[in-house]
Amino acid sequence: MVNSTVSMIKNVTEIIWGVGAVSKVADILEKNIAKKILVVTDAGIAKSGVLDQVTAQLTGVEYSLFSDVEPNPSVQTVFKALGKCKELEADLIIGVGGGSPIDVAKAVAVVYSNGGSIVDYEGIDTFTTPATPLLAIPTTSGTGSEVTSFTVITDTERNYKLTVGGTLVAARWAIVDPQLTLSLPPGITASTGIDALVHAIESYTSRASFHYSEVLALDAVSLISGSLRKAYYQGDDLQARENMLLGSLTAALAFNNTRLGNAHAISHPLSAFFGIAHGIANGILLPVIMEFNLLSCPDKFARITEAMDPEVKGSMMEKAYASIHLVQRLVKDIKIPNSISELGINKDDYEAAIPIMARDAMKSGNVLVNPRKTNLEDIVNLYHAIY
Repeated sequence: MVNSTVSMIKNVTEIIWGVGAVSKVADILEKNIAKKILVVTDAGIAKSGVLDQVTAQLTGVEYSLFSDVEPNPSVQTVFKALGKCKELEADLIIGVGGGSPIDVAKAVAVVYSNGGSIVDYEGIDTFTTPATPLLAIPTTSGTGSEVTSFTVITDTERNYKLTVGGTLVAARWAIVDPQLTLSLPPGITASTGIDALVHAIESYTSRASFHYSEVLALDAVSLISGSLRKAYYQGDDLQARENMLLGSLTAALAFNNTRLGNAHAISHPLSAFFGIAHGIANGILLPVIMEFNLLSCPDKFARITEAMDPEVKGSMMEKAYASIHLVQRLVKDIKIPNSISELGINKDDYEAAIPIMARDAMKSGNVLVNPRKTNLEDIVNLYHAIY
């Protein structure tokens, strides 16, 4: 049945998609008369041929490179990148890389136009001056940050991941080229790929989902689950990489309109406190959260099974429970850890942090749209369950 709830579609980024799309950078700069460009990336991308494909097109303009973006980027990193942006007096920003560089580029674009610190803009629609024009170029198939209206930055003073959201946060353009993901190593392929699958599943089961988002999310489940193993074990397979990037993109277009769920609410404090890669945290959480949520919408979990493996037979409930087993098998096949303890995190330190992490998780808007109503005690129990 089509959900008849009134919904507003929020996808404002112009997307240039396809093999070879990266060659269109020069066209965007020419059309927008950009003269001073800040390029935001990380050290790995800065040393790769991927960045060369972008900077080779920056002829006739002045540009500066900021490549000190770390995983789970901090408020301090945004401040440093902002300093380069001000020094250059940039009129356009390009973010190249995974979610971390693109999120930093978004944060710089917001603060450069509005002043202050990124901490000042935590929340949704907290500023009114449009962000500096931003071109996002993803090199991973995971976060979907190139098309979402959010940026997530770590406040290390509070061990807290803050979210700044609103349509004014979104990149103006996204160049999404599967060729740029061919050199991704298996570990990053796994962690970003499973993150995209979490996006798809949490968007599909979100209480805020509607027909548009559900079509995108379920298609993303099919694309990602059908291609992630090949992308992991045969990274030069362009079709697998294209499917993964398209799955990541469509999942992001879906959750940009629905938010996510408990996995993301719980994973952000894990990253803030213990430095766990976002995708790894989500991969550990996904089967546990699916089991927690399943009885609230078993019909949806049955359709997730059908999207992942149409050959699975049985009743609706049998198919619903099969979705958990299919995800567990996929996670195992791409060598995502099964628990937090496998990451070497001290149990006493972990348990001491749970009360604070649980309170931080409850602040997330993702809890509000999780399909099963969730309270603080539930979040505490889920943290214990994944150790």
